[in-house]
Amino acid sequence: MNKGGVGVGVGGGGGMGGSGGGGGPTAAAATAAAQRQKSLMQRVETDIGNIVDNFSHLVNAARVNDLPVRNSQEAFMMEMRGARMVQAADSLLKLVSELKQTAIFSGFASLNDHVEQRTAEFNQMAEKTDNTLARIGEEAAASLKELESHYYSSAAHKPSLT
Repeated sequence: MNKGGVGVGVGGGGGMGGSGGGGGPTAAAATAAAQRQKSLMQRVETDIGNIVDNFSHLVNAARVNDLPVRNSQEAFMMEMRGARMVQAADSLLKLVSELKQTAIFSGFASLNDHVEQRTAEFNQMAEKTDNTLARIGEEAAASLKELESHYYSSAAHKPSLT
């Protein structure tokens, strides 16, 4: 589908190229992300360059000449350059769609990480709250026992014999 030189020589190659050595999964992911970003930027530059180049050739071919053969050649060139511009624009639209998908999916990954982090924080808070409530309950039970022993041993509670 890449006719007319649109997007030629772009695509990022294969894998990480041996640069993801001993840094672990985070370093490998960072390297892959950097390579992907470089590849996407090359695609953008190539597609925009193709659009500009084809547009300038289209404008140059749009001159009106008297020779009928020359005019038909120029019409064909204009048609070809217009088709190439459409292909380059289509490639840019696909790139935008790919970037949107990448942003959405990476956004979900970071959102999931954030949700897991917040869940862990809330679980810790719930455990602290449970411990505090248990301690308060024990203190209240001890205080109640102390108050009951004082009440039952006091003179106000002793029944009169009359």
